Amino acid sequence: MAKIILLNKPFNVLCQFTDKEGRSTLADFVDTPGVYPAGRLDYDSEGLVVLTDDGQLQHQISHADTKRNKTYWVQVEGKPTNTDLEPLRKGIELKDGLCRPAKVGLITEPKIWPRTPPVRERASIPTQWLELTISEGRNRQVRRMTAAIGLPTLRLIRTKVGDWSLESLSPGQSRQLMVHAPVNKRSKRSTRGNRRL
Repeated sequence: MAKIILLNKPFNVLCQFTDKEGRSTLADFVDTPGVYPAGRLDYDSEGLVVLTDDGQLQHQISHADTKRNKTYWVQVEGKPTNTDLEPLRKGIELKDGLCRPAKVGLITEPKIWPRTPPVRERASIPTQWLELTISEGRNRQVRRMTAAIGLPTLRLIRTKVGDWSLESLSPGQSRQLMVHAPVNKRSKRSTRGNRRL
């Protein structure tokens, strides 16, 4: 069996366990030894981070080839229509290549925790929330996708990774699960610079 920890990573927390600059890290919220994040979530993004003590499961969760869906709530600047989102559904071209088609739609503002500090909104410019699902994990991909269609991202919250979801976790809260480890289990591995001390 493999251990899984689901963490609601707060805003402005690094998705690693150490930082030479003294910024907040996962170590401030997870004290379970021997677990490592399966994939990244940007410092300025919030929401679900999956950690595990199983190296092969970590690889399966985070590797793009597995096409594991990741779902986000995205607050964007502007008031797009469903038609405006069509380039994302078809697969938009970014500087590092063509994105896989995304699932995206307009949603009402979700009932979520306040962010500290709050998003800087301008009274003269409306905002809109989207639900967006991708199966890749490029660097700052969601932010670059929305910017490419003229919708700067103001707030980004990951709500699901595969079958796992935030559910009722508040920022900084986590819950632990046990799952069946992959059949061809490799030796446990850590991410360089991410090792628990």
